[in-house]
Amino acid sequence: MDFSALQRTSKIDDEWRYPAAEARRTGLLQVDRDPDHKLYWEEYGNPAGEPVMFLHGGPGGACAPVMARFFDPARYRVILFDQRGCGKSEPTVASAGPAVALTNNTTAHLVEDINRLRDALGITGKMHVFGGSWGSTLAMAYAIAHPQHCATLILRGIFLGAPEDLHFMYQGNAATFAEDPFGLTAPGAYVSYPDAWAAFLAPIAPADRGDVMKAYKAIFDMASKNDDERRRQLAAALAWSVWEGTISNAIPDTEDEGKFGEETFALCFAQIEAHFFANALFLPPDHIVRHAATLATIPTHIVHGRFDLVCPLTQASRLVAALRDAGATPASYVVTNAGHSAMERENALALTAIMDGLPPLR
Repeated sequence: MDFSALQRTSKIDDEWRYPAAEARRTGLLQVDRDPDHKLYWEEYGNPAGEPVMFLHGGPGGACAPVMARFFDPARYRVILFDQRGCGKSEPTVASAGPAVALTNNTTAHLVEDINRLRDALGITGKMHVFGGSWGSTLAMAYAIAHPQHCATLILRGIFLGAPEDLHFMYQGNAATFAEDPFGLTAPGAYVSYPDAWAAFLAPIAPADRGDVMKAYKAIFDMASKNDDERRRQLAAALAWSVWEGTISNAIPDTEDEGKFGEETFALCFAQIEAHFFANALFLPPDHIVRHAATLATIPTHIVHGRFDLVCPLTQASRLVAALRDAGATPASYVVTNAGHSAMERENALALTAIMDGLPPLR
């Protein structure tokens, strides 16, 4: 039996409402010096339209033109940009190494980069802020810092970044895996992806699996002295990246790892994520939930896959509860029969429908 069609059934494929398009213009914006950080940005849609600031995931995930397809190009002015250290921004972890690209690379820096990009592109009023996964975290951190700039928040795959959220994805049964690889000794995404989990743990010695993220960070932080050490770092980055790429889809494409299996992408993605996670996302504990009252002043739309194992639905549930406790029900809260990826059919259609249904900015 040919299962190839089944492997693609969760992707949106040709059901996009809006066609693929080329960027109207692009640029590099200098946002810092020593080291120089320059953000690569692209603009799509109507230059006089309602501004949408698109915040990609990861951190370290970078943007792609397909991300502009959630938005009516006649209505919206869509800004895509690559955050510090990744994509086409300069320098990247892959091009300059972590010592350079991870300097001045924190949540506070990324929040202020959004303002610098607003100013450079002449956005003076309120804008829609659209982000998924880590992009949802950054969107909420930005809104807490600068609520006056946010007309609406459109969030997918809520990521609050608490220690238990990270442990669910990266720790699981790792400490007991060598003795009992199929033992359900702790909650985690591994329960639905056992083969991918084994591949993710392979670069880490069994003795170091008591703290998998710390062990990976130690590999990434090595000052590579020879080709063997550089190959070890690359193998670790690919394992980290492919693990997340695999579990991002309820029906993973087992024949194509996509960008997650590309060396340059993986080096940026894995090392930036490890950097942020080792530093608790550079946010105080429970920062987002503790500032729910600020978020409650902004119309907030949430889309979350019921089968999301990167950011389990409990994180969206916690955010919704915090908003309600602050006196505001989300403007919309859609739980789809999908996984984590924005490119899964139900997530993509829900996000597009929300953007189509927003009241016009005055």
